Amino acid sequence: MAKSDNDKDNGGWWSLNKYTKETEYKIIISVLIAVILVFLFIFLWNYVSAILDDKVAIPTCGDGSFYDTCDLNKPYYCSEGTLVENAAVCGCPDGMVKSGDNCISKYQTGVEEVNLKYILRGEEKSLNFFVYKGLSDYMSELPKSINYQTGERPLRSDFKLRSINNQEQKQHLLPLLVAIQNAAESKEDQVRIATSIVQNIQFGESNKTVSLPDGNAVAYSRYPYEVLYERRGICGEKSELLALLLKEMGYGVVFFYNQEENHESLGIKCPVRYSVDDTGYCFIETTGPSIMTDTEIEYAGGIKLHSKPEIILVSNGDALGSGMYEYKDAKEMMKLRDGGFVLFRESRLNKLKEKYGLVEEYQAG
Repeated sequence: MAKSDNDKDNGGWWSLNKYTKETEYKIIISVLIAVILVFLFIFLWNYVSAILDDKVAIPTCGDGSFYDTCDLNKPYYCSEGTLVENAAVCGCPDGMVKSGDNCISKYQTGVEEVNLKYILRGEEKSLNFFVYKGLSDYMSELPKSINYQTGERPLRSDFKLRSINNQEQKQHLLPLLVAIQNAAESKEDQVRIATSIVQNIQFGESNKTVSLPDGNAVAYSRYPYEVLYERRGICGEKSELLALLLKEMGYGVVFFYNQEENHESLGIKCPVRYSVDDTGYCFIETTGPSIMTDTEIEYAGGIKLHSKPEIILVSNGDALGSGMYEYKDAKEMMKLRDGGFVLFRESRLNKLKEKYGLVEEYQAG
């Protein structure tokens, strides 16, 4: 029997409708696949870019050592994010012997535990550290002079570098460095902790003296370990202690010596726009808690640093990043000191004092 015109029309409509729905499904599925592929491409691109930019966190300890590996400084071992002594695996440095997991030396006599305070973004914390009278006595008995060849001129840098490069001292300060690295994941915060620890050591001269040819006795500049052992030091001594710690962290470090004011401070490598006289090194005052890059501190007696400093290179190394918040805070602190009208002056000043543990008076010399 022949189909009617209506049957033909219905059949054609049904076929067209079926074709249209199948096409829609195919289009929707194709679009979904395309969207998934785009997201997958974006994810893979960002992941690869992050690896190339060193933004993907590879598990390390605070000094950059990979998990389950020995640190460059024996006997430390990176164990699940924490540096621990593991002499059995990593061995001991020259001059020290294994005692269980630890390395010990003949100078580790007369032990004393000290509590070292620091402030990080307004929160006060502390690290415990063992110091030894045996090593402090050894350091104090080292020669105070340097022998020069005929025609050679004594340089301030010779004495500064000798003071911080003593290997025996370095080995016995490594536990403090490791404690700082274990206390913070970011290297910038490790710098902040080390700086605050040194700033919070009491300002004061040594009671140790050396006899001069004319019969007089004068206090001599102590080694960084002696300053830590006695928990007191003057500007140059405290700057040497911080220089040693920052150098061992891998940073570029210099001393700033202002001869006219007889004052010594420290510089750490940083973006040029934050630095002292475009040197590429940011100012750090060590005599008391202060804000990094604050170059307008007023010292006891109304002294300010106006002279051009002598710059003594300690180490080439890493620089602080451009995101350091200290620069902005230091600029605000300088503005608050100026005496002009500043809205909410007391409130803003107290906030900065709390954030850094600032003191009322700083000592020069």
